[in-house]
Amino acid sequence: MDGNPENPFVGHAFLDALEQSGSVGRKAGWLPQHLVIEDGSGALLAAAPLYVKSHSQGEYVFDHGWANAYERAGGRYYPKLQVAAPFTPVPGPRLLVRRGPRAREARAALISALISAVENSGMSSLHVTFATRAESDLLEQVGFLTRIGVQYHWTNHGYGEFGDFLAALNSRKRKAIRKERAAVAAYGLDIRAWEGAELTAKHWDAFFAFYMDTGGRKWGRPYLNRDFFARVAETLRDRIVLVLAEKDGDLVAGALNLKGPQALYGRNWGCLEEYRFLHFELCYYRAIDYAIAHKLARVEAGAQGEHKIQRGYLPVETCSSHWIADPRLRAAIASFLDQERTYIAQEKSALDELSPYRQEQPA
Repeated sequence: MDGNPENPFVGHAFLDALEQSGSVGRKAGWLPQHLVIEDGSGALLAAAPLYVKSHSQGEYVFDHGWANAYERAGGRYYPKLQVAAPFTPVPGPRLLVRRGPRAREARAALISALISAVENSGMSSLHVTFATRAESDLLEQVGFLTRIGVQYHWTNHGYGEFGDFLAALNSRKRKAIRKERAAVAAYGLDIRAWEGAELTAKHWDAFFAFYMDTGGRKWGRPYLNRDFFARVAETLRDRIVLVLAEKDGDLVAGALNLKGPQALYGRNWGCLEEYRFLHFELCYYRAIDYAIAHKLARVEAGAQGEHKIQRGYLPVETCSSHWIADPRLRAAIASFLDQERTYIAQEKSALDELSPYRQEQPA
């Protein structure tokens, strides 16, 4: 299927680990109902990771306001349908189509089946979140509403080492990053990236403790369980880069990344003690170090966070597509999205002005 080699989050290993561990399911409010298109012989032509949602948590494209408004007007917003990589705000393919002469036909059949799933089920809506721009444009042509968001990505302009990246920044930002890294170095932590067979149950136990601590403070209830990490440790072993910090023999913090042929994807982070700037070191600077060393084109550091700009991660647009069944709700959301799109464009323009790079450097 297109996209699987590049983006691990729509591959079978990742989605299956979520299901087999119970991180998604009826109780979690993410009921898998994956849609597949097969030919007459049963060969798979296309698929979409589809879920019935009973809430709007773990999506990172926020529609709570739409739900509240519709229900105040007497409608029923939940359950809804969601095409997504659960708990994963990573842009990538959502309409997975096998390459070949029937690809266009299979993609059209997949889109038609998704629309039929909304209409036949009586659900309020279908949301395709963090799709590619090409997919969003295609869905818009058949009546989906497009929503634009902003994330922050670091781009590798052929740097040979971290110092080359620093040299591309203006003096003030360069000094600030050096100051932050020096402060972390003064803690005397042993920080390194662990990969593949190097990772043991000890590393994963420690990281899960970090994840639970951070998740408990941010969301109240973390989405992923220990069994999920055990499964991806096995099935996605060659795609995992776990950056860990150790103090006097004890693991104290960690940042989990998954990698594709062109990108490093930052996912989860946690720390059981207070170390100023350690979050930036593990999640941003060590990710840049790794991307440079392994000649990756970019680092995608996840959703939100304007503080990423001064650390070299620039704003990029993301897309999601929305099929709204009720014409009245659709009209209201379309009006909202028109206004929001103007605001997002203005915000991105303002954020672009905050770029830490010297003017002669590539944007």
